[in-house]
Amino acid sequence: MPKIVADVVERALATYAEAFLGLLLASTSGLTDISTLRAAAVAALPTALAVVKGAVGTRIGHLTAAWIPARKKPEQ
Repeated sequence: MPKIVADVVERALATYAEAFLGLLLASTSGLTDISTLRAAAVAALPTALAVVKGAVGTRIGHLTAAWIPARKKPEQ
């Protein structure tokens, strides 16, 4: 798997886990009333945005998913 794809997949999985766990914690603390299935579906939205951001980042930066340009080109 190319390094860029692995980078975007890692960022997407991390975003999904953070969003899903955040919704579950908010639900159990009484801040919101949301089912586990709905939390999983809602967490997919920021994940999709993370994938789009990563794809755009490959066009902006030095062949990485980050939007901030590197000071030097990374080794491939």
